[in-house]
Amino acid sequence: MIRVVMENVSVLGCGWLGKELAISLINNECTVKGSTTSEEKVGDLKSVGIQPFLVDISKENELTEFLNSEVLVIAITSKSIDDFKRLISEIEKSTIKKVVFISSTSVYPSLNKEMTEEDETVDSPLDTIEKLFIKNTNFKTTIIRFAGLFGGNRHPGNWFSNKKVPNPNGYVNMIHREDCIAIIEKIIENNTFGEVFNACSNHHPTRKEFYINAKKSLGKSLPEFDNTTAAYKIINSNKLIKQLDYQFKHDDLLAI
Repeated sequence: MIRVVMENVSVLGCGWLGKELAISLINNECTVKGSTTSEEKVGDLKSVGIQPFLVDISKENELTEFLNSEVLVIAITSKSIDDFKRLISEIEKSTIKKVVFISSTSVYPSLNKEMTEEDETVDSPLDTIEKLFIKNTNFKTTIIRFAGLFGGNRHPGNWFSNKKVPNPNGYVNMIHREDCIAIIEKIIENNTFGEVFNACSNHHPTRKEFYINAKKSLGKSLPEFDNTTAAYKIINSNKLIKQLDYQFKHDDLLAI
């Protein structure tokens, strides 16, 4: 439960994660504006209490009303640096003072070790976009680097249906949607901005263990593995756990 109620939160990208986050925020008495790029989804957002807006950051948009909030959560998959530069210029002109930017642990290289927020990231569009937000002094941004996402209709037992699973001896870095939502809400509740957090379950079974279990949980045939080997990384979320006093809801990835 969010103890400090925000008057308005805008969620850019009400998809698999953003829509459920918006619903949870509404249930916690927040007023939520949510965006979609599809006119067909406007009615769906409205039906669950989200104030809907059509926003596509690859195009010129009138964002004044959508960005008339205190907090903006960015939950879109775009990796266009130019589009984000344009979006940031719009945020600078708005009432937004705090931003949660949903990023990914893909910014880390695979170096056969645990990766913390202190580790170097790879030179990539996502890394550049993160830095655009971190360095901006017009508002405070917290970056959340989520690991592999599952939950809802994203069940790992449905993955690799028509191909072999690579790197079976590598390790899994995953996080459930319920934990993603709870972590975002905790950041808003605690007013924890200006930070970078890894967000990943503490459990890191091998890919072989994980996908065998995932297929079994749906009663499906066991997966095949191509027995390739590749460098791995294990995502460390200790900073998030300590600073937010957070306990993962889904911390046993073999119990999905």
